[in-house]
Amino acid sequence: MKKFLLKKFLSMLAILGMFLTLGENFASAQGKILIAYFSRIGEEYSIGNVSKGNTQIVAEIIAEKVNGDLFEIKPIQSYPASYEECKTVASHEKAIKARPELANRVENFDQYDVIFVGYPIWYGDAPMPVYTFLESYDFSGKTIIPFCTHAGSGLSSTDQTITLTCPDSKLLQGFEIRGAIAHNDPAQTESRISSWLNRIGY
Repeated sequence: MKKFLLKKFLSMLAILGMFLTLGENFASAQGKILIAYFSRIGEEYSIGNVSKGNTQIVAEIIAEKVNGDLFEIKPIQSYPASYEECKTVASHEKAIKARPELANRVENFDQYDVIFVGYPIWYGDAPMPVYTFLESYDFSGKTIIPFCTHAGSGLSSTDQTITLTCPDSKLLQGFEIRGAIAHNDPAQTESRISSWLNRIGY
């Protein structure tokens, strides 16, 4: 009886080892992953003052689930904490198609094969620093996966704009979630992110 149980236990260990190896090989096949995001703290629409941006919350969950590296897209000039003042700046930047200078760069960008790009939706578009980021690197042959937080607009065609900005990349189905849900309902947020990642093969 003891020998039978020992053989069964060893067999289970072998099967477990096989699945772990398959998982490692699958992760390796997907390539090295970067989660780049722009997020803002301060006064948020319908939420109040936040010390962690809604998009950052989503980015951190994605990074944990896909074992990717996080990179925050930071403009040199921070946006106002006041919601109304930030709206004024964001509206002007969009009108002139500004490309705010960034305070940081991705080290060894070439090593990444898959880049998740996250942002809030401002005036129906991604904030202008996101385009500074997209135009600062060569995305040729890389996979881009957009995700956003919003107040009701969804992705707002930003996935199409990213395709036009990085025409030699491959774009996968993006993810969108209301900022209020991301901030106030962590269980729903994590569940929705998991379902989306499963759909796109991550």
